[in-house]
Amino acid sequence: MEERYNSFAGWCRRTYGRHLYRIALDAGMTCPNRDGTLGTAGCAFCAGGSGDFAVHYEGQRLKPEDFIYTNKEGKEGDYIAYFQSYSNTYDRPERLYHLFQSALSDPLFAGISVATRPDCISKDVLDVLAALKKEFPDRFIWIELGLQTVHEKSAERMHRGYRTEVFEECAAQLHELQIPVIAHMIIGLPDETPEDYYETVRFLNRMKVAGVKIHLLHFLKGTEFGDEYQAGRIRELTMEEYVGAVSECLARLAPDIAVHRLSGDGSGELLLGPEWSRNKKRVLNAIRHEMKVRGYVQGCLYEQE
Repeated sequence: MEERYNSFAGWCRRTYGRHLYRIALDAGMTCPNRDGTLGTAGCAFCAGGSGDFAVHYEGQRLKPEDFIYTNKEGKEGDYIAYFQSYSNTYDRPERLYHLFQSALSDPLFAGISVATRPDCISKDVLDVLAALKKEFPDRFIWIELGLQTVHEKSAERMHRGYRTEVFEECAAQLHELQIPVIAHMIIGLPDETPEDYYETVRFLNRMKVAGVKIHLLHFLKGTEFGDEYQAGRIRELTMEEYVGAVSECLARLAPDIAVHRLSGDGSGELLLGPEWSRNKKRVLNAIRHEMKVRGYVQGCLYEQE
């Protein structure tokens, strides 16, 4: 099947000559939006750090069979140590160095991907990342930042806890260290329009991120947005709306940005809606089909800014 966007799998094959498989790790960290620094309930969409299947990690050596959900066909060096749960730079620099250094030393991993918030990357954290980059020139270090939206009104409603300028400054600092940034964005936030999504994409183009993860807004039990959804105050997107919005976003996304994800995974037990999102393969196939129907490939509407 002809790929109409710069998929992560395709990017890996072109860059590394093989596919790389993420292994989700939980290093036992929390988040300033949960420990009382900024709040205690987390972001309005978040049910708990996106680490349902992550393995607790303290720096131990790992094997593929240690994980329930991973591809067992990979060999040593075919895996990514994905620090997934909560904000994975929100700890003492000494502990961060130990955790990241251990993963980078493990022959199982080609590199690490660290999910965090831009307001959790201090100078001390940048110093740790810079030291590790020098220490492991044959391994990669990626930083994943949860932007979700460029629009301050939406950010305030979801209780993101930082202004967009913080993301801009953090991305610039990581670029200076030549550490790639992968940004997360959400489609379907309350009151956002397709043009709002496109503005977020244009912002990511300007930020020259290396990768993007596009998520559908899932409504989950125990979250503020989930409560509003059940009360009828927030409408879920139809599959057709989501597929159309993703197709238009990809058409506007710079062609060199790798697309790491096009549909997030809502926890089966916690998911309130949309129900159609449970069939991930169907959604991805629909996006590919819609782009073909519209005559789109990634970047065909990209605006040089």
